[in-house]
Amino acid sequence: MSLPVRRPGAKGASKKVAEPVPDGRMALIEHIRELRNRLGISLLALAVCVVAAFFLRDLVFDLIKRPYCQTDVARRASEISGQQCNLYAFGPFEQFAVSLRISFIAGVVVSSPVWLYQLGAFITPGLHRHEKRYAAGFLGAALVLFTTGTVFAYFTISRGLQFLLTVGGDGIVTLPSIQSYLSFVTLTLLGFGVAFLFPVIVLFLNFLGIFPSSRMRSWRRGMVVGIAVASAVLTPSQDPFTFMAMALPLYGLYEGCIVIGRLRERAQRRRRAVEPGAQELERLGDDETSYVDDRPSAL
Repeated sequence: MSLPVRRPGAKGASKKVAEPVPDGRMALIEHIRELRNRLGISLLALAVCVVAAFFLRDLVFDLIKRPYCQTDVARRASEISGQQCNLYAFGPFEQFAVSLRISFIAGVVVSSPVWLYQLGAFITPGLHRHEKRYAAGFLGAALVLFTTGTVFAYFTISRGLQFLLTVGGDGIVTLPSIQSYLSFVTLTLLGFGVAFLFPVIVLFLNFLGIFPSSRMRSWRRGMVVGIAVASAVLTPSQDPFTFMAMALPLYGLYEGCIVIGRLRERAQRRRRAVEPGAQELERLGDDETSYVDDRPSAL
């Protein structure tokens, strides 16, 4: 934190003038101002996207409703009633509440590049050069994997709904409400998106040296059980198809983390082998001290 200093001998020496710090450090009040500005930009982008999504809510809702319309139950109901695929509202304010909810969700998704950039721009100046590179890589990978998980979940929702709507037999007719269906879709997309962030956490621990590839390989059986339990908890439908649709890609991503970890560790060993004193450092244990030559060198 930079402190204000006085310039001796200058006119108006009683005034405090803040000198710039060479390493780019900022005063606390400057950090607060920057946080306020970036938060304001993020909220403004979110508000614009929410308002735009509210006027386009019919298109957004048609996109959300499409997985239900692809089920056999919805097709059969449309053929009997002679109407299009419909969901049902059981309260006078339910449609308005759902419209606001859909607009907010769409606004958060569409404005995500803006507020993610503002978040990264606020955090990264305090990091070192290599830390900035890692932070940008992990943030980009997290965004790609979260988006991949939500898109993958969107194309599996209809299969899960087909199982849930027909598991009770032909004697039960389900009338899905707008509120319950939207909650189901939102939780499914969010669950898959969060689950697909699993490789980012594993690779982050590998980069820190906490979870090397040898330990990843030895923990394969435990990871199978952990992935199965996590998939059963994160899938809101609890149907076997959605469970397998989440568990199998997660285990595949875990195997990909093992491969990436082995390649990174192999490259790291090769780089250390050409560095001076690397063999001595490899031979020494963590609690042993290396020899230091304290003799003066020739000028």
